[in-house]
Amino acid sequence: MCGIVGYVGRENALPILIDGLKRLEYRGYDSAGLACQNGNGIQVYKTKGKIKDLQGVIPKDLSHVSTGIGHTRWATHGVPSTQNAHPHSAGGVVVVHNGIIENYRELKRHLISEGCEFSSDTDTEVIPHMISSNMKRGLSVYEAVKEIIPRLSGTFALGIMSETEPHTIYAVRKGSPLVLGCGEQAFFIASDTPAILPYTNRFIFLEDEQLCILTSENLEITSLNGKGSVSYRDRVVAVDWSPCIAEKEGFEHFMLKEIYEQPAAVHNTIGEWIDHPERLLEELNLTLKMTIGLGRLHIAACGTSYHAALVAQYMIRNLARIPVHVEIASEYRYSNPIIEHGNLFISITQSGETADTLAAQREAKSKNAKTVTICNVVGSTAAREADSVLYTRAGLEIGVASTKAFTSQVAALCLLAIGLSVRRGILSLSETKGLRSQLAKIPDLIEKTLMKNEEIRELARTLLYAKDCLYLGRGINYPIAMEGALKLKEISYIHAEGYPAGEMKHGPIALIEQGVPVVVLAPINDLFEKVLSNIEEVKARGARVIAVTDEPDLLLNKADDIIQVPATHPLFSPFLNVIPLQLLAYHIAVLKGCDVDQPRNLAKSVTVE
Repeated sequence: MCGIVGYVGRENALPILIDGLKRLEYRGYDSAGLACQNGNGIQVYKTKGKIKDLQGVIPKDLSHVSTGIGHTRWATHGVPSTQNAHPHSAGGVVVVHNGIIENYRELKRHLISEGCEFSSDTDTEVIPHMISSNMKRGLSVYEAVKEIIPRLSGTFALGIMSETEPHTIYAVRKGSPLVLGCGEQAFFIASDTPAILPYTNRFIFLEDEQLCILTSENLEITSLNGKGSVSYRDRVVAVDWSPCIAEKEGFEHFMLKEIYEQPAAVHNTIGEWIDHPERLLEELNLTLKMTIGLGRLHIAACGTSYHAALVAQYMIRNLARIPVHVEIASEYRYSNPIIEHGNLFISITQSGETADTLAAQREAKSKNAKTVTICNVVGSTAAREADSVLYTRAGLEIGVASTKAFTSQVAALCLLAIGLSVRRGILSLSETKGLRSQLAKIPDLIEKTLMKNEEIRELARTLLYAKDCLYLGRGINYPIAMEGALKLKEISYIHAEGYPAGEMKHGPIALIEQGVPVVVLAPINDLFEKVLSNIEEVKARGARVIAVTDEPDLLLNKADDIIQVPATHPLFSPFLNVIPLQLLAYHIAVLKGCDVDQPRNLAKSVTVE
């Protein structure tokens, strides 16, 4: 939920920390702070608000500092305030933390009984007190940090500095993401690679229960589970994302930039496998025996990724004739799922660090399911823990409201569905070739759909004062209705709901009154006549119908507004139908003056339960 960055080296740490925090602001932005060392102890600066507010409290004449840690917060314990902002300090020890210490109340009571005084309402503050208390008993910083880790329940990534070791950062990971960057006589820590991409492309993805000691000269990783020291040099991964990929490149917002990057993202995701999707199964180590006899496929995901999973459910059922069970990841592990021998489990997560999705994946693995993750981040926790990985090739996604990650996930799932259908002998060679040909055209068709941007902007102007909005779809486009509603809620704060169109008469139609916008997905397929009936139902009750269709002539006397998208295979229509809904939400939010890239109460990577 929060963003951590740290630097130790020979350059001035301050601009590096500030730049890194700005690049991590998508992870949290209700308060920020940093701690730095310049040979005269540790100086801490923090404030409620965003990074620009933090810059305002840092002295202009602050001298060169070679070591520092910083934090941008998304509140979990304690209201957003300067008092609750990180870093937290005690006895010459400062800590930044991403995660949740679940037993902090118990720990805090014990520390208070020993005479410790607390200045915040956060769970994090127990950590520097615990380390400082250990050091007063004669332990070194390393020993003091190592001793407390087993006593902390929950998930955490920590950056730690002590006044007793002026040019050293300690980093610990348990459950929450933390990467290390390797530079020239410099090392970095960060919650995510964008924070330090301008300074290095060489990363180490710290694993669970590992403690790292960083100085300008060396980096040492120690396992906390008894495995001893770990050589870091053979674990360095070169990331091929360029620094400019984290910049807006002329777009007003990251979200709009990422909407326009979808043709490339889909193309890159399908490019390796489009000619031979069945080879993808070999890459995923899905054997012939397993796929032929696959009795059930489980998929778990959260938010937008959950909607991608629902699209996959239709695809895989139709193409491969396999029963598919989709569940929200946060519910999966608590539902005592029934996983039978030979079942396959798929997790979908853009970051590879979503706590609920990781928990669901671990639950499935504990029940002996074969696990595959669909993920966008190489080396992420989901990728490391799953039996195999199908990477999307969306590139870095900064905007909190996911766009290109969604279409890339759907593209990856299309490949999987086609590969399974070929392996199981459901589709003929000519049918498979036709599907592959249609899928290969999707990036170009998305480009054509994006040409509707100005038209959709003008439509958005007429919807600024809507208080409610309904999205309707049938079949494979029902998840797209849900995704469209989610986008509108996320960034414009207009109440919106996505429904299966056939369910309107079973209750939701009571919400329809004069002028209520109803966005209807109406592609030409075998459900088109049913959708027309649903349009008639809501029109008769005064709704304003906005139709997304590939055949506008059939809706001229039915809908109030029509957005035309190109025609494609019915199973691939979600790729095109979702684009106008993304743009519509984006333009409404911009025109309302909302913070599109950092919507209130949300963070990009939900790394706590």
